[in-house]
Amino acid sequence: MSRIIVTGGAGFIGTNLIRRLVKDGHDILSIDDYSSGLESNHIEGVEYNKVNINYLHQWNIQVDQIYHIAARARINPSFTEYKEYFEANVTGTHSVLEFAKKKGAKVVYAGSSSRHKEPECSPYANTKFMGEQLCKQFRFSLGQEVEIARFYNVYGPNELIDPKNGTVLGIWQDCIKNNNPIPIVGDGEQRRDFTHVDDIVDGLIKIMNSDKIHTDAWELGTGKNFSINQVADWFCDKFNTHRYYVDDRPGNYRETLRVNDDAKDKLGWNPQDRLKDYIYSL
Repeated sequence: MSRIIVTGGAGFIGTNLIRRLVKDGHDILSIDDYSSGLESNHIEGVEYNKVNINYLHQWNIQVDQIYHIAARARINPSFTEYKEYFEANVTGTHSVLEFAKKKGAKVVYAGSSSRHKEPECSPYANTKFMGEQLCKQFRFSLGQEVEIARFYNVYGPNELIDPKNGTVLGIWQDCIKNNNPIPIVGDGEQRRDFTHVDDIVDGLIKIMNSDKIHTDAWELGTGKNFSINQVADWFCDKFNTHRYYVDDRPGNYRETLRVNDDAKDKLGWNPQDRLKDYIYSL
């Protein structure tokens, strides 16, 4: 049994990860500032700490592994909250890495597929890129055991049903809850590689438990993408609702798609396309 810290442990991905780690018999400590995490996500037997990760390096506890999931994670708010994004995604990541180095703990860092776009296109993309660069600095210059996992458009249970912090499916579910039609940003022909959170969790655990070292990052996406219009077709059919279009926004990429098969080939990771079934199960 390992003692494991999950940063962002009361959030969407962190909650699903903790549920799996508890099932596997590990001792879990969650670190979350609850800026988007929810107490309703708490799982019995887990120690939850309301702490800003910028102060983690001051803790004096022993730990074996750290999953660094905590981040400011939406593109649009980053244009007005860039200071908060830098403090969470860059300064906070440095604090986690400094703490892990002192404790000799392996870190798996939650990167972003936005790395494949121009980082300066949004404060979110840039701060997540800088977080990756810090991980690589600690690995190559300071000998820290750290691996990067890049996420692609995660969806699934416990996602935020929230117009500000939610993913596209979370925003649309909030619209349904309030009897509103669903918005589509731009022309809706932008394509996304939607990845179920169960596959993300499985990938994270495989990365942590492997002795394989990736010189860049492990890419966690299905390798298949859909246009937002196609996803909206399923959603409108399921909920008998309508869509409307709003002006495009900065940082709204035309496509995300995993093309690197390293996680599949080297770790035995096997993601599944579950998007349509998930929408119809809501």
